[in-house]
Amino acid sequence: MRAVAERMKDMRKRRRERGLKELRLIVPDTKLAAVRTRVAVEVARLGSESEAEALRFIEAVGEFDAEQP
Repeated sequence: MRAVAERMKDMRKRRRERGLKELRLIVPDTKLAAVRTRVAVEVARLGSESEAEALRFIEAVGEFDAEQP
């Protein structure tokens, strides 16, 4: 049986041939109380202008998903 590393390399190659690329993300662990507390504190600090700015950003990037005429 082939080594795991070889199989993974072949899988990545097949995906690249299909125009796909592997992307790894490191994100905060929301199961940790410290992370949840930090997020809660940051959310509590947000004001209405921050919320409006965030919504404008979401709407702006949402246009990328719109179908092109």
